[in-house]
Amino acid sequence: MTLIHTALLSEAQYLIEYFKLKLIQKNPRIYQNKHITLIIGGIGKQNTIKALSSLEFCNFKKAINIGIVGINDTTIPLGTCYFLPHKNISLVTVDNPKVLSSKQKPTLFDMEAKYFEEFCLKYLDKTDIYICKIVSDYLDNTIPNKEFVKQLIKQNIQNFLLAFK
Repeated sequence: MTLIHTALLSEAQYLIEYFKLKLIQKNPRIYQNKHITLIIGGIGKQNTIKALSSLEFCNFKKAINIGIVGINDTTIPLGTCYFLPHKNISLVTVDNPKVLSSKQKPTLFDMEAKYFEEFCLKYLDKTDIYICKIVSDYLDNTIPNKEFVKQLIKQNIQNFLLAFK
């Protein structure tokens, strides 16, 4: 079975529809079919760890964190999808969403990936843990709306499917 973790319902909505997942638990929200368990963990370290701690990891062969990220480079188009680690870009997990970056090279900023990976490494090999992030903003004060986030996920569904092979 494959685990998919998102922080937000808007990140999960298209995946729920695409994979025909059924709600099996409300807090945290867990959706499932025969091959996939999707958990919506919430934003940040505490929510991520708490949500993942509620799962039985012995059933999972792969774990994928899918979500949106901010980037410090406005030449990278919104909607660009990265599987990490990536040789041309780094990811920094932060506790505060409003980041001013002094980094010179393009860097992605999220709030869960590091904690997701650290938690999953207790149960899975690093080669079975995937981080997939989509650029949603340029670290300004704009909060991407739910429909925009859902569309970013929908546009990148083929990229996500690579992790299932």
